[in-house]
Amino acid sequence: MVESFMPHGDPAPEVRLDLVHAFLTGLQDRICGALEAADGDARFVEDSWQRAEGGGGRTRVLRDGAVFEQAGVNFSLVSGARLPPAASAHRPELAGAPWTALGVSLVVHPRNPYVPTTHMNVRYFEARPQRPGADRSWWFGGGFDLTPYYPLDEDVVHWHTVARDAVAPFGDDLYPRWKQWCDEYFFLKHRNETRGVGGLFFDDLAAGGFERCFGLMRSVGNAFLEAYLPLVARRKATAYGEREREFQLYRRGRYVEFNLVYDRGTLFGLQSGGRTESILMSLPPRVRFEYAYVPEPGSDEARLADYLRPRDWLAG
Repeated sequence: MVESFMPHGDPAPEVRLDLVHAFLTGLQDRICGALEAADGDARFVEDSWQRAEGGGGRTRVLRDGAVFEQAGVNFSLVSGARLPPAASAHRPELAGAPWTALGVSLVVHPRNPYVPTTHMNVRYFEARPQRPGADRSWWFGGGFDLTPYYPLDEDVVHWHTVARDAVAPFGDDLYPRWKQWCDEYFFLKHRNETRGVGGLFFDDLAAGGFERCFGLMRSVGNAFLEAYLPLVARRKATAYGEREREFQLYRRGRYVEFNLVYDRGTLFGLQSGGRTESILMSLPPRVRFEYAYVPEPGSDEARLADYLRPRDWLAG
């Protein structure tokens, strides 16, 4: 609930950080607990770390589970003396400003090829321009997206329904805009395909004040489990063989390509001197590349291509 986190009026800068910190650490705890319960076997191992320039975090990784081959859920609160290029490219007035960023990011790589891979991130950013009289700048960002290997319409529609409902209380225009932003952001230009079937993506969110924006970020973060866990429960026992497993490993290669070539979060982490192991925890534990692979015409593997272009999943 918004009321449980918000004081009366717009909070002071130090209070803003405390509010976001409390929500994000609690979100990490809840998601890790829910994923452990869904797996039923493996547990997350926590790796707490400190960053020399300022801040630190706690990286949690689950490996070799009954359902999840690898899942990483990372919380970080980091700061620095000069804003990295990946964060100031669209804000030249903030170039070189001191900054603080905190967020939760996760990637889940299931074992069964019929369970989709997923990613979620919610974050808060502050920069402190050095020119006299300048205000402290802040904004929120985040979203979640789905990367199926064998897409099933029922699953994709559920995913987008939850995404739409999560932001609907804040305006009917948000879902179509943030869905389009997601489709455009998670696009592999060199492959001419989307990374998956999309979801929500937003950045630079400050319009309407801190209370509204914090509420939006919380709503997106809280909706993730509602969007994803039903898909896990529905598909985790689906029978599969070597063909499906090999195709899953091949398609994971596209995930690697996007994260290492295009993803702004990866670039920001590396440019800001972040912890490399935590930044790259999003990569799958096993992957394969195959030269000039073409799926058999008419196969389920070939059908995936039809899903890797934007469409309105909720149009009736």
